[in-house]
Amino acid sequence: MCSCPWAFGARLWAREVLLLLPFTLRRGKGSSADANAEDGARLTYLFVAASLIISSSPSLPFARRREEVRVGGIACPPPGSTGRAEQIMMAVSGEQAPAGERMLRMPSCLLKLTRVVLSHKPWALFILIVTFVSFVYHKLHWGIWEDPNSRGHPYGLSDEISCAHYVPSSLNIAAGPSPSTGNVFFVETSEQTTPSYLFSCSVESAARAHPGSRVTVLMKGMAKGNTSLPKHWAFSLLSCFPNVEIQPLDLTELFSGTPLAQWYLQPQRYQEPHFLAVLSDACRIVLMWKFGGIYLDTDFIVLKNLQNLTNALGIQGDDVLNGAFLSFKPKHEFMELCMQDFVQNYNGWVWGHQGPELLSRVFKKWCSLRTIKTMSCKGVSALAPEAVYPIPWQNWKKLFEAVSDLELHKLLEHSYAVHIWNKLSHGTKLEIPSQALLAQLYSQFCPATYAKMKQDSEEWARRAV
Repeated sequence: MCSCPWAFGARLWAREVLLLLPFTLRRGKGSSADANAEDGARLTYLFVAASLIISSSPSLPFARRREEVRVGGIACPPPGSTGRAEQIMMAVSGEQAPAGERMLRMPSCLLKLTRVVLSHKPWALFILIVTFVSFVYHKLHWGIWEDPNSRGHPYGLSDEISCAHYVPSSLNIAAGPSPSTGNVFFVETSEQTTPSYLFSCSVESAARAHPGSRVTVLMKGMAKGNTSLPKHWAFSLLSCFPNVEIQPLDLTELFSGTPLAQWYLQPQRYQEPHFLAVLSDACRIVLMWKFGGIYLDTDFIVLKNLQNLTNALGIQGDDVLNGAFLSFKPKHEFMELCMQDFVQNYNGWVWGHQGPELLSRVFKKWCSLRTIKTMSCKGVSALAPEAVYPIPWQNWKKLFEAVSDLELHKLLEHSYAVHIWNKLSHGTKLEIPSQALLAQLYSQFCPATYAKMKQDSEEWARRAV
């Protein structure tokens, strides 16, 4: 028999949990979709294992538990014996500890302590389930577990791109953009460095529509100072366009000298459920204020040159402005007011509060309005929905419906760009080739990306036979 003091035992129990976590969630830099799936599987195994531990805990008589607590010790099984819970934990971790290596083996005293702590099994299981479901929700919500079809094929297909094949030399793009022309900005605030087909199409379509402008893609996942791009077909393809620049996103430097600098340095912000979206909202208004130009989300397909839309943003409908497209001159007062509102009325727990709702609040104050409508007020224009949001988010499935050439022309006659609403549409399968509206947009406005999609689709069809 042995005795484990409660305080010491609790510390050991916590240590064992921390020791188990690295085996459960092992992931290095540059993780792929398969690595994320493996993490999900390990997390699921841990959840199942913990549930089994709870269900396998002996139903000790209440009087006996009280007696053990009163004496301050826990009875331990004979040395060398291995309980069911310990076997489960060793299986989940994927490790088998050598004999004599006790660091990765849960001591029998701790197993007894675990059973006592989880003696109220329904409550313990309820807390475990809530924690697990919350974690899975956030993983799915922010697209860390993405549908493989939306990201392109990570393995087997060549990352090398022939610029002569995908981007003909006849394309009218200057050797380099003029410094006087405005930038077109795309921002990736997650750690992702494996762009999807839609991401590639967004940048390609912008580069083709703005041959005299610099199209800048800022990515948080790229190591600062690393001059080489990650090995991925999308980077190879986009590098064929001389007006495209892909650079690391230094958030501390970007926010410096703005009201958002102190906000970004507050560590509690990282725990908010919509932090990546809020961070993206912050980046776009600071970019517009500091540098000016055009900002686009990475789920836009650009149809026409956007340079003549100055100091403008689009109405998405229902009395709401959307910041997926912004076009402003640098140091514009409207963007300065947006930065001030971002900090003064901050609420990172409500979806859209720092994005569409912020822009709508500021515009109503700017124009002294109750309801937003298509108009120009004090030099800032609210564009009609058909300008950049011709497909309302409520009708996003229309993107995957077949349309005739005449229907497509009529639908987009007054549009400069099309927002694809990737947050809603990313899991939907797109047949390539097809007459689907989205497939036709790919084919016409980002033909290099479309050719890569078609090639990959044919290659995987051959491998499936």
